[in-house]
Amino acid sequence: MRTNWAGNHAYRAARLHRPTTLDELRAVVAAAPSLRALGSRHAFTAIADAGEQVVLDGLPADVMLDGDTVSFNAGLTYGELAEHLEGRAALHNLASLPHISVAGAIGTGTHGSGTGNLATAVRALELVTSDGEVVTARRGDPDFDGMVVHLGRLGVLTRLTLDTEPPFAVAQRVFEGLSWEALSEHFDALFSAAYSVSVFTRWKDVDMVWLKGRDALPETLYDATPATVERHPIIELDPVNCTAQLGRPGPWWDRLPHFRMGFTPSHGAEVQAEYLIPREHAVAAIQALRALTLPHLLVSEIRTIAADALWMSPAYGRDSVGLHFTLERVPVDGVLRAIEAALAPFDPRPHPGKLHLKPGTYERADDFETLAARLDPRGAFVAQA
Repeated sequence: MRTNWAGNHAYRAARLHRPTTLDELRAVVAAAPSLRALGSRHAFTAIADAGEQVVLDGLPADVMLDGDTVSFNAGLTYGELAEHLEGRAALHNLASLPHISVAGAIGTGTHGSGTGNLATAVRALELVTSDGEVVTARRGDPDFDGMVVHLGRLGVLTRLTLDTEPPFAVAQRVFEGLSWEALSEHFDALFSAAYSVSVFTRWKDVDMVWLKGRDALPETLYDATPATVERHPIIELDPVNCTAQLGRPGPWWDRLPHFRMGFTPSHGAEVQAEYLIPREHAVAAIQALRALTLPHLLVSEIRTIAADALWMSPAYGRDSVGLHFTLERVPVDGVLRAIEAALAPFDPRPHPGKLHLKPGTYERADDFETLAARLDPRGAFVAQA
């Protein structure tokens, strides 16, 4: 039985395909009555489930740098891609874990912190539609903004071209003991204090603020104090597998994530939920969440994400704040109901690959469904679970 990363979902797919050529993949896609692509399985919902599944790790990596772009097999993980880019190019941002597949992160609008979500780096894409045809699109093409965050609904994403920039160094510093008063009063300045800013909390106190800087990091942060030892986002845990802190600079790929590439993330111990709300409501939403009692919560993370134009991105059309919840792997519907009720006045959009009860509202949702009907007229990629 195949399960997702957390073990909270068992895939019902009766068959897993691992093609080794594009032609084999096209034949698989054209023949399957119900199909989804399976990446690194770091989704906590049934978004990757269908009657059959296909993985892309049998296809060549085929990484090609060309000027300020890199193209590659979309099934690569960010860690694998970074190995190919080492010393030659960099990406603008990474998620907390480098172990996730690029296609999966792009297809669900996954983000880092501060800049636009990871999907905003997509310059061009290639996917195989349900009739086995190869469709390509480039930034600026009609419907391109609807194809990037594809939710697994449009076809199998086979190849991506991403924007790159010259390699850069990042240093990371952790501050502890920030007051809620300081966070509320200085919210915008706080989240502009570094290239990437993450606040970790269990909602009683602010446990930590992680700053990742491409330039000099601040020595002070309001009423917080600099940590004198390295920290894990869950403060009681050993930080041995976290990326280096204490202001020591390192390459972009080894500082932008919270966790190092050279270890396997723990499986089965947690599930995750996340909601993006308009940035202007951040302080009010935080106050609403602080009023809750949230059993099974391991830690929450607060981050900011720039607005984008990708139709089904949770940050579509609005600068956003991501409110993330890492929970024990137990039934958590009651916790989700409480969180969603508290956030309801702020128009939350849940991360589609993480646990949630209610979908978000998207202005271009009807346009996306029209696009999906055109690219998948036989409904092979319609969600079945």
